[in-house]
Amino acid sequence: MIGAHLLSIAVWLPIVGGVAVLATGGDNNAVLARRLALVFALLSFAATIPLYVYFDKNAYPMQFVENYPWVDAFHIRYYLGIDGISLLLILLTSFSTVLVVISAWQVIEKRVAQYLAAFLFMEGLMIGVFCALDAILFYVFWEAMLVPMFIIIGLWGGPNRVYATIKFFLYTFIGSVLMLVALIYLYFRTGNFDILAFHAQPLNLTEQVLIFLAFLAAFAVKVPMWPVHTWLPDAHVEAPTGGSVILAAIMLKMGAYGFVRFSLPITPDASHELAGLMIALSLIAIIYIGLVALVQEDMKKLIAYSSVAHMGFVTLGFFVFNAQGVEGGLIQMISHGFVSGALFLCVGVLYDRLHSRQIADYGGVAKPMPVFAAFMMLFAMANSGLPGTSGFVGEFLVILGAFRESFWYALAAGTTLVFGAAYTLWMYKRVLFGEVRNRDVASLTDASPREIVFLTALALAVLAMGLWPKPFLDVMHASVEHLLAQASQSKL
Repeated sequence: MIGAHLLSIAVWLPIVGGVAVLATGGDNNAVLARRLALVFALLSFAATIPLYVYFDKNAYPMQFVENYPWVDAFHIRYYLGIDGISLLLILLTSFSTVLVVISAWQVIEKRVAQYLAAFLFMEGLMIGVFCALDAILFYVFWEAMLVPMFIIIGLWGGPNRVYATIKFFLYTFIGSVLMLVALIYLYFRTGNFDILAFHAQPLNLTEQVLIFLAFLAAFAVKVPMWPVHTWLPDAHVEAPTGGSVILAAIMLKMGAYGFVRFSLPITPDASHELAGLMIALSLIAIIYIGLVALVQEDMKKLIAYSSVAHMGFVTLGFFVFNAQGVEGGLIQMISHGFVSGALFLCVGVLYDRLHSRQIADYGGVAKPMPVFAAFMMLFAMANSGLPGTSGFVGEFLVILGAFRESFWYALAAGTTLVFGAAYTLWMYKRVLFGEVRNRDVASLTDASPREIVFLTALALAVLAMGLWPKPFLDVMHASVEHLLAQASQSKL
Protein backbone atom coordinates (compact mmCIF):
# COMPACT_ATOMS: atom_id res chain seq x y z
CA MET A 1 0.00 0.00 0.00
CA ILE A 2 2.87 2.37 0.77
CA GLY A 3 4.46 1.58 -2.59
CA ALA A 4 1.23 2.49 -4.39
CA HIS A 5 1.13 5.91 -2.72
CA LEU A 6 4.77 7.01 -2.71
CA LEU A 7 3.98 10.29 -4.46
CA SER A 8 1.17 11.16 -2.07
CA ILE A 9 3.50 10.45 0.85
CA ALA A 10 6.16 12.69 -0.71
CA VAL A 11 3.60 15.50 -1.12
CA TRP A 12 1.68 15.30 2.11
CA LEU A 13 4.27 14.12 4.66
CA PRO A 14 6.06 17.52 4.82
CA ILE A 15 2.70 19.31 4.95
CA VAL A 16 1.65 17.14 7.90
CA GLY A 17 5.04 17.92 9.41
CA GLY A 18 4.39 21.63 8.96
CA VAL A 19 1.12 21.31 10.88
CA ALA A 20 2.89 19.39 13.66
CA VAL A 21 5.64 22.02 13.91
CA LEU A 22 3.03 24.80 14.07
CA ALA A 23 1.29 22.93 16.87
CA THR A 24 4.37 23.27 19.08
CA GLY A 25 3.24 26.83 19.74
CA GLY A 26 5.33 29.91 20.44
CA ASP A 27 9.03 30.49 20.90
CA ASN A 28 8.95 28.83 24.33
CA ASN A 29 9.07 25.51 22.46
CA ALA A 30 11.62 26.59 19.83
CA VAL A 31 13.92 23.62 20.53
CA LEU A 32 11.06 21.16 20.03
CA ALA A 33 10.00 22.95 16.84
CA ARG A 34 13.53 22.71 15.41
CA ARG A 35 13.88 19.03 16.24
CA LEU A 36 10.45 18.16 14.90
CA ALA A 37 11.07 20.11 11.68
CA LEU A 38 14.38 18.30 11.14
CA VAL A 39 12.75 14.91 11.75
CA PHE A 40 10.02 15.59 9.20
CA ALA A 41 12.49 17.06 6.69
CA LEU A 42 14.65 13.94 6.95
CA LEU A 43 11.61 11.64 6.74
CA SER A 44 10.38 13.54 3.68
CA PHE A 45 13.79 13.20 2.01
CA ALA A 46 13.84 9.49 2.88
CA ALA A 47 10.35 9.12 1.37
CA THR A 48 11.59 10.41 -2.02
CA ILE A 49 14.58 8.05 -2.24
CA PRO A 50 12.46 4.97 -3.18
CA LEU A 51 11.21 6.95 -6.18
CA TYR A 52 14.76 6.89 -7.55
CA VAL A 53 15.52 3.31 -6.43
CA TYR A 54 12.43 1.78 -8.08
CA PHE A 55 12.26 4.10 -11.09
CA ASP A 56 12.48 2.33 -14.47
CA LYS A 57 15.13 4.36 -16.31
CA ASN A 58 14.37 2.76 -19.67
CA ALA A 59 10.70 3.73 -19.80
CA TYR A 60 9.20 7.11 -20.67
CA PRO A 61 5.56 6.66 -19.50
CA MET A 62 4.60 8.19 -16.17
CA GLN A 63 5.44 6.02 -13.16
CA PHE A 64 4.10 5.70 -9.58
CA VAL A 65 0.75 6.91 -10.96
CA GLU A 66 -2.14 7.72 -8.61
CA ASN A 67 -5.44 8.66 -10.23
CA TYR A 68 -8.62 9.26 -8.23
CA PRO A 69 -11.77 11.37 -8.74
CA TRP A 70 -11.70 14.79 -7.10
CA VAL A 71 -14.32 17.13 -8.63
CA ASP A 72 -16.38 14.93 -10.92
CA ALA A 73 -18.58 17.74 -12.24
CA PHE A 74 -15.60 19.27 -14.06
CA HIS A 75 -13.61 16.06 -14.60
CA ILE A 76 -10.93 17.22 -12.19
CA ARG A 77 -8.91 14.38 -10.68
CA TYR A 78 -6.27 13.81 -8.03
CA TYR A 79 -3.79 12.59 -10.63
CA LEU A 80 -0.10 12.18 -9.82
CA GLY A 81 2.80 10.64 -11.75
CA ILE A 82 6.45 11.30 -12.55
CA ASP A 83 8.93 10.73 -15.35
CA GLY A 84 12.71 11.11 -15.42
CA ILE A 85 12.42 14.88 -15.71
CA SER A 86 10.33 15.45 -12.60
CA LEU A 87 12.05 12.78 -10.48
CA LEU A 88 15.33 14.68 -10.12
CA LEU A 89 13.52 17.91 -9.25
CA ILE A 90 11.58 16.16 -6.49
CA LEU A 91 14.82 14.78 -5.01
CA LEU A 92 16.40 18.26 -5.23
CA THR A 93 13.41 19.75 -3.37
CA SER A 94 13.48 17.29 -0.47
CA PHE A 95 17.30 17.48 -0.22
CA SER A 96 17.33 21.30 -0.18
CA THR A 97 14.66 21.47 2.54
CA VAL A 98 16.79 19.40 4.91
CA LEU A 99 19.70 21.81 4.44
CA VAL A 100 17.48 24.86 4.97
CA VAL A 101 16.19 23.47 8.27
CA ILE A 102 19.75 22.79 9.46
CA SER A 103 20.94 26.23 8.33
CA ALA A 104 18.18 27.95 10.34
CA TRP A 105 18.95 26.02 13.54
CA GLN A 106 20.50 28.90 15.47
CA VAL A 107 19.90 31.82 13.12
CA ILE A 108 16.12 32.16 13.45
CA GLU A 109 15.20 33.12 17.02
CA LYS A 110 11.69 34.58 16.64
CA ARG A 111 8.63 32.74 15.36
CA VAL A 112 10.80 29.65 14.93
CA ALA A 113 7.90 27.21 14.52
CA GLN A 114 6.17 29.38 11.92
CA TYR A 115 9.40 29.82 9.93
CA LEU A 116 10.21 26.12 9.77
CA ALA A 117 6.59 25.12 9.15
CA ALA A 118 6.44 27.48 6.16
CA PHE A 119 9.35 25.63 4.52
CA LEU A 120 7.77 22.23 5.16
CA PHE A 121 4.48 23.43 3.66
CA MET A 122 6.36 24.80 0.68
CA GLU A 123 8.25 21.54 0.19
CA GLY A 124 5.05 19.54 -0.10
CA LEU A 125 3.46 22.04 -2.47
CA MET A 126 6.54 22.22 -4.71
CA ILE A 127 6.75 18.43 -4.95
CA GLY A 128 3.04 18.54 -5.86
CA VAL A 129 3.86 20.84 -8.79
CA PHE A 130 6.44 18.37 -10.12
CA CYS A 131 4.16 15.33 -9.99
CA ALA A 132 0.67 16.73 -10.76
CA LEU A 133 -0.82 15.37 -14.00
CA ASP A 134 -4.17 17.14 -13.66
CA ALA A 135 -4.01 20.76 -14.80
CA ILE A 136 -6.16 22.15 -11.99
CA LEU A 137 -4.27 20.17 -9.37
CA PHE A 138 -1.06 21.55 -10.89
CA TYR A 139 -2.44 25.08 -10.77
CA VAL A 140 -3.54 24.72 -7.12
CA PHE A 141 -0.05 23.59 -6.09
CA TRP A 142 1.55 26.24 -8.34
CA GLU A 143 -0.35 29.11 -6.70
CA ALA A 144 -0.43 27.73 -3.16
CA MET A 145 3.35 27.58 -2.90
CA LEU A 146 3.48 31.37 -3.31
CA VAL A 147 1.82 31.83 0.07
CA PRO A 148 4.58 30.33 2.28
CA MET A 149 7.27 32.23 0.34
CA PHE A 150 5.22 35.44 0.62
CA ILE A 151 5.10 34.94 4.40
CA ILE A 152 8.80 34.00 4.68
CA ILE A 153 9.98 37.15 2.88
CA GLY A 154 7.31 39.35 4.48
CA LEU A 155 7.98 38.34 8.10
CA TRP A 156 11.67 37.42 8.22
CA GLY A 157 12.99 39.58 5.36
CA GLY A 158 15.06 42.76 5.27
CA PRO A 159 14.03 46.41 5.61
CA ASN A 160 12.36 46.59 2.15
CA ARG A 161 10.64 43.24 2.52
CA VAL A 162 7.10 44.57 1.96
CA TYR A 163 8.00 46.07 -1.42
CA ALA A 164 9.89 42.92 -2.47
CA THR A 165 7.07 40.64 -1.32
CA ILE A 166 4.32 42.53 -3.15
CA LYS A 167 6.43 42.73 -6.32
CA PHE A 168 7.21 39.00 -6.16
CA PHE A 169 3.56 38.07 -5.65
CA LEU A 170 2.14 40.37 -8.35
CA TYR A 171 4.64 39.32 -11.01
CA THR A 172 4.11 35.62 -10.45
CA PHE A 173 0.35 35.77 -9.89
CA ILE A 174 -0.53 37.89 -12.95
CA GLY A 175 1.41 35.61 -15.28
CA SER A 176 -0.28 32.57 -13.75
CA VAL A 177 -3.76 33.95 -14.50
CA LEU A 178 -3.00 33.81 -18.23
CA MET A 179 -1.83 30.22 -17.82
CA LEU A 180 -5.16 29.39 -16.17
CA VAL A 181 -7.02 30.85 -19.16
CA ALA A 182 -5.01 28.57 -21.46
CA LEU A 183 -5.72 25.53 -19.27
CA ILE A 184 -9.47 26.27 -19.29
CA TYR A 185 -9.40 26.60 -23.10
CA LEU A 186 -7.69 23.22 -23.37
CA TYR A 187 -10.32 21.76 -21.04
CA PHE A 188 -13.08 22.80 -23.44
CA ARG A 189 -11.13 21.24 -26.31
CA THR A 190 -10.43 17.91 -24.58
CA GLY A 191 -13.28 17.60 -22.07
CA ASN A 192 -10.97 17.10 -19.08
CA PHE A 193 -7.95 18.56 -17.32
CA ASP A 194 -5.63 15.61 -18.01
CA ILE A 195 -2.23 17.09 -18.93
CA LEU A 196 -1.32 14.00 -20.96
CA ALA A 197 -4.56 14.42 -22.93
CA PHE A 198 -3.52 18.01 -23.64
CA HIS A 199 -0.30 16.60 -25.15
CA ALA A 200 -2.32 14.62 -27.71
CA GLN A 201 -4.88 17.33 -28.59
CA PRO A 202 -4.61 18.64 -32.21
CA LEU A 203 -4.48 22.46 -32.37
CA ASN A 204 -4.11 24.87 -35.28
CA LEU A 205 -1.16 27.27 -35.38
CA THR A 206 -3.11 30.29 -34.10
CA GLU A 207 -4.36 28.31 -31.11
CA GLN A 208 -0.88 27.02 -30.40
CA VAL A 209 0.75 30.45 -30.58
CA LEU A 210 -1.80 32.00 -28.21
CA ILE A 211 -1.53 29.09 -25.77
CA PHE A 212 2.27 29.22 -25.96
CA LEU A 213 2.25 32.94 -25.17
CA ALA A 214 -0.15 32.39 -22.26
CA PHE A 215 2.17 29.74 -20.83
CA LEU A 216 5.16 31.98 -21.52
CA ALA A 217 3.62 34.73 -19.37
CA ALA A 218 3.62 32.36 -16.39
CA PHE A 219 6.81 30.43 -16.96
CA ALA A 220 9.06 33.32 -18.10
CA VAL A 221 8.29 35.24 -14.89
CA LYS A 222 9.09 32.23 -12.74
CA VAL A 223 12.39 31.32 -14.49
CA PRO A 224 12.83 34.41 -14.63
CA MET A 225 13.65 35.43 -18.20
CA TRP A 226 14.66 38.88 -19.36
CA PRO A 227 12.88 41.37 -19.19
CA VAL A 228 10.52 40.08 -16.46
CA HIS A 229 13.40 39.24 -14.11
CA THR A 230 13.41 42.42 -12.02
CA TRP A 231 11.46 40.92 -9.10
CA LEU A 232 14.18 38.34 -8.41
CA PRO A 233 17.07 40.52 -7.13
CA ASP A 234 14.68 42.40 -4.81
CA ALA A 235 13.20 39.16 -3.48
CA HIS A 236 16.64 37.61 -2.91
CA VAL A 237 18.12 40.64 -1.18
CA GLU A 238 15.20 40.95 1.23
CA ALA A 239 14.58 37.23 1.83
CA PRO A 240 16.21 35.44 4.77
CA THR A 241 18.93 32.96 3.81
CA GLY A 242 16.61 29.93 3.72
CA GLY A 243 14.14 31.81 1.54
CA SER A 244 16.89 32.69 -0.94
CA VAL A 245 18.06 29.07 -1.06
CA ILE A 246 14.62 27.66 -1.88
CA LEU A 247 13.80 30.51 -4.24
CA ALA A 248 16.97 29.92 -6.28
CA ALA A 249 17.27 26.15 -5.92
CA ILE A 250 13.64 25.14 -6.53
CA MET A 251 11.16 27.88 -7.36
CA LEU A 252 13.04 29.17 -10.42
CA LYS A 253 13.06 25.60 -11.78
CA MET A 254 9.28 25.51 -11.88
CA GLY A 255 9.14 27.94 -14.79
CA ALA A 256 11.66 25.85 -16.74
CA TYR A 257 9.74 22.69 -15.81
CA GLY A 258 6.59 24.29 -17.22
CA PHE A 259 8.22 24.61 -20.64
CA VAL A 260 8.99 20.88 -20.85
CA ARG A 261 5.72 19.70 -19.30
CA PHE A 262 3.36 22.11 -21.11
CA SER A 263 4.80 24.36 -23.84
CA LEU A 264 6.90 21.91 -25.88
CA PRO A 265 4.53 18.89 -25.96
CA ILE A 266 1.21 20.83 -26.14
CA THR A 267 2.28 23.48 -28.68
CA PRO A 268 5.12 21.91 -30.73
CA ASP A 269 4.50 23.96 -33.90
CA ALA A 270 4.35 27.24 -31.98
CA SER A 271 7.47 26.22 -30.05
CA HIS A 272 9.38 25.89 -33.32
CA GLU A 273 7.86 29.08 -34.74
CA LEU A 274 8.84 31.09 -31.67
CA ALA A 275 12.14 29.30 -30.96
CA GLY A 276 14.08 32.27 -32.33
CA LEU A 277 12.40 34.57 -29.80
CA MET A 278 13.12 32.19 -26.93
CA ILE A 279 16.76 31.76 -27.94
CA ALA A 280 17.18 35.54 -28.26
CA LEU A 281 15.71 36.13 -24.79
CA SER A 282 17.93 33.37 -23.38
CA LEU A 283 21.09 34.82 -24.91
CA ILE A 284 20.21 38.30 -23.64
CA ALA A 285 19.89 36.84 -20.15
CA ILE A 286 23.23 35.06 -20.48
CA ILE A 287 25.20 38.05 -21.79
CA TYR A 288 23.46 41.21 -20.57
CA ILE A 289 22.58 39.95 -17.08
CA GLY A 290 26.12 38.58 -16.76
CA LEU A 291 27.42 42.10 -17.33
CA VAL A 292 24.91 43.49 -14.81
CA ALA A 293 26.20 41.00 -12.22
CA LEU A 294 29.71 42.37 -12.67
CA VAL A 295 28.83 45.76 -11.15
CA GLN A 296 26.90 44.57 -8.11
CA GLU A 297 28.12 45.61 -4.66
CA ASP A 298 25.77 43.33 -2.68
CA MET A 299 26.77 39.65 -2.63
CA LYS A 300 23.19 38.41 -2.64
CA LYS A 301 22.21 40.63 -5.55
CA LEU A 302 25.25 39.45 -7.52
CA ILE A 303 24.28 35.80 -7.00
CA ALA A 304 20.66 36.64 -7.89
CA TYR A 305 21.70 38.12 -11.23
CA SER A 306 23.99 35.13 -11.72
CA SER A 307 20.91 32.92 -11.34
CA VAL A 308 19.12 34.77 -14.15
CA ALA A 309 22.15 34.29 -16.42
CA HIS A 310 22.47 30.59 -15.61
CA MET A 311 18.76 29.95 -16.09
CA GLY A 312 19.16 31.53 -19.54
CA PHE A 313 21.26 28.47 -20.32
CA VAL A 314 18.35 26.24 -19.35
CA THR A 315 15.83 27.86 -21.70
CA LEU A 316 18.44 28.01 -24.48
CA GLY A 317 18.96 24.26 -24.16
CA PHE A 318 15.25 23.53 -24.37
CA PHE A 319 14.68 25.49 -27.59
CA VAL A 320 17.53 24.10 -29.71
CA PHE A 321 15.47 20.87 -29.91
CA ASN A 322 18.15 18.22 -29.56
CA ALA A 323 18.99 15.73 -26.82
CA GLN A 324 22.23 17.41 -25.75
CA GLY A 325 20.54 20.79 -25.37
CA VAL A 326 17.51 19.53 -23.43
CA GLU A 327 19.49 17.20 -21.18
CA GLY A 328 22.06 19.94 -20.63
CA GLY A 329 19.27 22.33 -19.64
CA LEU A 330 17.87 19.80 -17.16
CA ILE A 331 21.31 19.07 -15.69
CA GLN A 332 21.88 22.81 -15.41
CA MET A 333 18.64 23.10 -13.42
CA ILE A 334 19.82 20.53 -10.87
CA SER A 335 23.36 21.90 -10.75
CA HIS A 336 22.12 25.45 -10.28
CA GLY A 337 20.03 24.22 -7.37
CA PHE A 338 23.17 22.89 -5.68
CA VAL A 339 25.51 25.76 -6.55
CA SER A 340 23.24 28.77 -6.05
CA GLY A 341 21.84 27.25 -2.86
CA ALA A 342 25.40 26.76 -1.61
CA LEU A 343 26.45 30.32 -2.48
CA PHE A 344 23.43 31.82 -0.73
CA LEU A 345 24.19 29.70 2.33
CA CYS A 346 27.80 30.96 2.24
CA VAL A 347 26.56 34.54 2.16
CA GLY A 348 24.26 33.66 5.05
CA VAL A 349 27.22 32.33 7.06
CA LEU A 350 29.04 35.65 6.61
CA TYR A 351 25.91 37.73 7.25
CA ASP A 352 25.23 35.89 10.52
CA ARG A 353 28.64 37.03 11.76
CA LEU A 354 29.01 40.54 10.35
CA HIS A 355 25.38 41.49 9.49
CA SER A 356 26.41 42.90 6.12
CA ARG A 357 26.15 41.63 2.55
CA GLN A 358 28.21 44.47 1.07
CA ILE A 359 31.37 43.24 -0.65
CA ALA A 360 33.24 46.38 0.47
CA ASP A 361 32.73 45.47 4.14
CA TYR A 362 34.82 42.33 3.79
CA GLY A 363 38.33 41.39 2.69
CA GLY A 364 40.79 38.85 4.02
CA VAL A 365 38.06 36.53 5.36
CA ALA A 366 40.15 33.48 4.35
CA LYS A 367 42.62 34.20 7.15
CA PRO A 368 40.23 33.77 10.12
CA MET A 369 37.93 31.33 8.21
CA PRO A 370 40.13 28.94 6.16
CA VAL A 371 37.69 25.99 6.18
CA PHE A 372 34.81 28.18 5.07
CA ALA A 373 37.03 29.75 2.38
CA ALA A 374 37.79 26.29 0.94
CA PHE A 375 34.10 25.45 0.66
CA MET A 376 33.22 28.79 -0.90
CA MET A 377 36.08 28.41 -3.40
CA LEU A 378 34.60 25.11 -4.62
CA PHE A 379 31.16 26.67 -5.05
CA ALA A 380 32.60 29.74 -6.77
CA MET A 381 34.47 27.49 -9.21
CA ALA A 382 31.31 25.49 -9.86
CA ASN A 383 29.41 28.71 -10.55
CA SER A 384 32.16 29.59 -13.04
CA GLY A 385 31.76 26.24 -14.87
CA LEU A 386 35.00 24.57 -13.79
CA PRO A 387 35.40 21.04 -15.27
CA GLY A 388 34.93 18.43 -12.57
CA THR A 389 32.07 20.35 -10.95
CA SER A 390 28.36 20.17 -11.67
CA GLY A 391 28.41 23.66 -13.20
CA PHE A 392 30.47 22.43 -16.15
CA VAL A 393 28.32 19.46 -17.20
CA GLY A 394 25.10 21.32 -17.98
CA GLU A 395 26.81 24.28 -19.62
CA PHE A 396 28.97 22.02 -21.80
CA LEU A 397 25.96 20.01 -23.00
CA VAL A 398 23.91 23.15 -23.74
CA ILE A 399 26.79 24.71 -25.71
CA LEU A 400 27.19 21.41 -27.58
CA GLY A 401 23.47 21.35 -28.38
CA ALA A 402 23.49 25.02 -29.39
CA PHE A 403 26.49 24.37 -31.67
CA ARG A 404 24.47 21.74 -33.55
CA GLU A 405 21.83 24.41 -34.19
CA SER A 406 24.11 27.37 -34.89
CA PHE A 407 27.78 28.23 -34.32
CA TRP A 408 26.77 31.77 -33.33
CA TYR A 409 24.35 30.54 -30.64
CA ALA A 410 27.14 28.45 -29.14
CA LEU A 411 29.62 31.33 -29.32
CA ALA A 412 27.22 33.73 -27.58
CA ALA A 413 26.34 31.14 -24.92
CA GLY A 414 30.01 30.42 -24.31
CA THR A 415 30.58 33.98 -23.16
CA THR A 416 28.93 33.05 -19.87
CA LEU A 417 32.03 31.04 -19.00
CA VAL A 418 33.98 34.30 -19.18
CA PHE A 419 31.42 36.53 -17.45
CA GLY A 420 30.57 33.87 -14.86
CA ALA A 421 34.20 33.48 -13.90
CA ALA A 422 34.66 37.26 -13.87
CA TYR A 423 31.86 38.24 -11.50
CA THR A 424 32.09 35.14 -9.26
CA LEU A 425 35.85 35.07 -8.80
CA TRP A 426 36.08 38.85 -8.49
CA MET A 427 33.54 38.70 -5.65
CA TYR A 428 35.46 35.83 -4.06
CA LYS A 429 38.77 37.71 -4.35
CA ARG A 430 37.41 40.89 -2.75
CA VAL A 431 35.65 39.06 0.08
CA LEU A 432 38.08 36.26 0.95
CA PHE A 433 41.53 37.58 0.01
CA GLY A 434 43.59 40.73 0.57
CA GLU A 435 44.55 42.42 3.79
CA VAL A 436 42.27 42.23 6.83
CA ARG A 437 41.42 45.92 7.21
CA ASN A 438 38.18 45.50 9.16
CA ARG A 439 38.51 44.80 12.87
CA ASP A 440 35.27 42.82 12.77
CA VAL A 441 36.60 40.56 10.00
CA ALA A 442 39.74 39.83 12.04
CA SER A 443 37.57 38.48 14.87
CA LEU A 444 35.45 36.15 12.71
CA THR A 445 35.21 32.49 13.70
CA ASP A 446 35.44 29.67 11.15
CA ALA A 447 32.53 27.50 10.06
CA SER A 448 30.79 25.72 12.92
CA PRO A 449 30.08 21.95 12.85
CA ARG A 450 26.46 22.72 11.88
CA GLU A 451 27.60 24.87 8.96
CA ILE A 452 30.16 22.27 7.89
CA VAL A 453 27.36 19.68 7.70
CA PHE A 454 25.27 21.52 5.10
CA LEU A 455 28.29 22.86 3.19
CA THR A 456 29.78 19.35 3.00
CA ALA A 457 26.49 17.90 1.73
CA LEU A 458 26.35 20.46 -1.08
CA ALA A 459 30.06 20.06 -1.88
CA LEU A 460 29.60 16.31 -2.29
CA ALA A 461 26.58 16.89 -4.54
CA VAL A 462 28.49 19.38 -6.72
CA LEU A 463 31.46 17.03 -7.09
CA ALA A 464 29.35 13.89 -7.61
CA MET A 465 27.42 15.44 -10.49
CA GLY A 466 30.58 16.99 -11.94
CA LEU A 467 32.69 13.83 -11.82
CA TRP A 468 29.99 11.23 -12.54
CA PRO A 469 26.93 12.73 -14.28
CA LYS A 470 25.83 9.40 -15.76
CA PRO A 471 23.25 8.49 -13.03
CA PHE A 472 21.55 11.85 -13.58
CA LEU A 473 21.58 11.58 -17.38
CA ASP A 474 20.40 7.95 -17.40
CA VAL A 475 17.30 8.81 -15.38
CA MET A 476 16.14 11.51 -17.78
CA HIS A 477 17.26 10.12 -21.15
CA ALA A 478 14.13 8.12 -22.06
CA SER A 479 11.84 10.97 -21.00
CA VAL A 480 13.88 13.52 -22.99
CA GLU A 481 13.76 11.34 -26.12
CA HIS A 482 9.98 11.09 -25.76
CA LEU A 483 9.69 14.84 -25.22
CA LEU A 484 11.71 15.55 -28.35
CA ALA A 485 9.52 13.15 -30.31
CA GLN A 486 6.44 15.06 -29.13
CA ALA A 487 8.06 18.43 -29.91
CA SER A 488 8.96 17.33 -33.46
CA GLN A 489 5.49 16.00 -34.32
CA SER A 490 3.23 18.62 -35.89
CA LYS A 491 -0.34 18.98 -34.61
CA LEU A 492 -1.59 20.94 -37.63
